Amino acid sequence: MADVVCDTSFLMHLATTRVRNIDSLGDEIGEVSFVVPRIVLGELDRILRRGDARSDDARRTIEFARGLRTVRMDAGAATADDAILSHAAARGGIVATMDRGLKRRLRERGCSIMSFSNDRIVLEP
Repeated sequence: MADVVCDTSFLMHLATTRVRNIDSLGDEIGEVSFVVPRIVLGELDRILRRGDARSDDARRTIEFARGLRTVRMDAGAATADDAILSHAAARGGIVATMDRGLKRRLRERGCSIMSFSNDRIVLEP
């Protein structure tokens, strides 16, 4: 089973959108386990406390994340993206994100990327 490290954008989409291939993901991609960096939970908490339009999505995402394994990553990183990038570059694995900038940085380092396309989870080439 492969660990898939989720960033904030992917996790929020996963928690708030009906994913069409979630039940067949193991057959399509292989068995995966979504993991949530604690720094991502911190980002979600900040979004929730802002009280803006994304707060309800952040609350639903935090509740959803309670059912997933959390991991500690580089505490010295300035952002969640930096922590995830450092983790992926050092350990390999798959990073789940919808963030174009993070995707570019991950590709530059040869990391695997999972994302969404038409509300389906896909591994990007």
